[in-house]
Parts: sequence; structure tokens; C-alpha cells
Amino acid sequence: MMIGTLFIFSAPSGAGKTSLVNALLKTMPYIGVSVSHTTRTPRPGEDNGIAYHFVNVDEFQQMIGEGAFLEHAQVFDNFYGTSQRWVESELAEGRDVILEIDWQGAQQVRKLMPEAVSVFIAPPSISALRQRLQGRGQDDAATINRRMRDAQSEMSHYGEYDYLIINDDFNNTLEELCAIVIARRHRIEAQQARHADTLTALLQGDTHA
Repeated sequence: MMIGTLFIFSAPSGAGKTSLVNALLKTMPYIGVSVSHTTRTPRPGEDNGIAYHFVNVDEFQQMIGEGAFLEHAQVFDNFYGTSQRWVESELAEGRDVILEIDWQGAQQVRKLMPEAVSVFIAPPSISALRQRLQGRGQDDAATINRRMRDAQSEMSHYGEYDYLIINDDFNNTLEELCAIVIARRHRIEAQQARHADTLTALLQGDTHA
């Protein structure tokens, strides 16, 4: 029985998802983020197995053929995928797992694991999103325009998710994400599995002692 919860977090680039996830991890030791496999080249400071599992295209295609991925997709010129075995192992141990994936990956995961809880994080406005992308100083104007087009496509799928959060204030948004995670972790079937011994003792205890 899998007693951990699989969370899907999706958002357009620049909506603040990664910063929110990093802050969430600092407050909740029982939740982790899946480390994706990717064919893209490591960036400075990115370690294999921590930022991503870096593989070449042939290795990635072999993993697809072996059915190793819970979801996979091509983003621009690179491939990304989530290890199904790792996710299932973490959930079976009672640990919650976050997948940071786009709407296409979310659709794939929901087909295989319909019990997954999905959260869409949106920016407060288009202008705010553009300002955030420009403020990162990582992309030229053409790339930012492409990301803006992709963002609107991504946001058109928000209705497929269980929860929608507007990231207009970082601290408030973080509290809302924490509330979703805590509530899901305390669902009855998960608590029964985690605290089976305690519940048995409570029901069988000597009330006259």
C-alpha cells in the first residue's frame, strides 16, 4: 500500500514554482522532490544525481523502451523524464513526493496514478510574469517572448488540476501550499497505515486502568 502522497506542481516559467518548492522543503522533512532524468548539458554548479540525472539521448530512449518513466517529455531540444520506480518506492515508505512537471507530464502521471494531487501555480498577471522573466537576466528578448507564449499555453490547462494558487505574495502562497500538503498527509487511509499500532492500542486499551 502506498501511503505517501504524490504531488504534481505545475506553473509557467517565471511563476515562482521552484522558489516555492525550495521553501516548502525547508519546512517539511517528510517530503522530497523527484530528480528528473534529462539529456540536456549540465550547467555550472549542477551535480549529477542532485540537480538532474544527466544521460545521453540513447540512454534516455532505452529507458523509454523499458517503461522506466512515470512521465517524459521533450522540452525544446532536450528530453526530461521521471523515474517510476523511485517515485513508487518513496511513496511506499510513507514519504511524500513532489513532481515539478508541465501540463503534458501531469496528464501522463494522472493516467498511471489517478490518486496524485495536482496543484497549478499561476502568476497574478501577464505583466508580472514578463517582469519576473526579465528580472532573472537569463534570457534574451526572443527567448522571453517564446516563454511568454508557452506560459499562456500552459495556463490554459489550469482547470485540469485539483488546486489553483495565484502567486501574488510569496509568503501567502507558501502557506497555502503547506496547507494543501498537510491536509492531504492527514487523510484517513494514510493515517491508519502510519499509526496502525497506536490506533490498535487505543481501541484495545484498558479503560479501567
